[in-house]
Amino acid sequence: MEFKTLRNIENSFQQIRLYAIVFAVLCAVVTVYALWRSYGFAEQQRQKIYVLDNGKSLMLALAQDASINRPVEAREHVRRFHELFFTLAPDKNAIESNMKRAFSLADKSAFNYYKDLLEKGYYNRIISGNVQQRIEMDSVACNFETYPYVVRSYARQIIIRSSNVTRRSLVTSCLLVNSVRSDNNPQGFNIEKFAVVENRDIEVIER
Repeated sequence: MEFKTLRNIENSFQQIRLYAIVFAVLCAVVTVYALWRSYGFAEQQRQKIYVLDNGKSLMLALAQDASINRPVEAREHVRRFHELFFTLAPDKNAIESNMKRAFSLADKSAFNYYKDLLEKGYYNRIISGNVQQRIEMDSVACNFETYPYVVRSYARQIIIRSSNVTRRSLVTSCLLVNSVRSDNNPQGFNIEKFAVVENRDIEVIER
């Protein structure tokens, strides 16, 4: 009888230990799941912006993930730079104004290219010859697999003189790096190592 009682006590102890192990495992699973859900909730909250409306009511504005629009912003940044840099009028102030705005989108490599043209008298010939120059962007290819981002641009350069209209092929290359957004640089990029790969005449149309 005593042996049977001892067996029952031993079985009960084993059952209690099994229940304790199962309970501990269950608690661990619940804890891990709760932590995982809490982390996910915290990530969702980081994607939201809370805005005070005149200090009275609280409005919830969903913040869009900036990385989704980065390729579009990169291409627009490069297009804008080329439009400012290569659109020229026979007016010194207009040229300087465009260049100043273009330099806020790029590093010294763009300024060095401008300085080289300036020393060769390119802009003086634009002014004295009453020449209009504009650019038409064909495409901007950006490689976002590596950083800094490698960019190659393809465009048409139209040079309008009193005697003819010259169409030129323009191919440029550069690197794009992330920068601080500002009024002068709304896309938040900066162009580095800007270079003209090709700039040749396609056709000349007499006027």
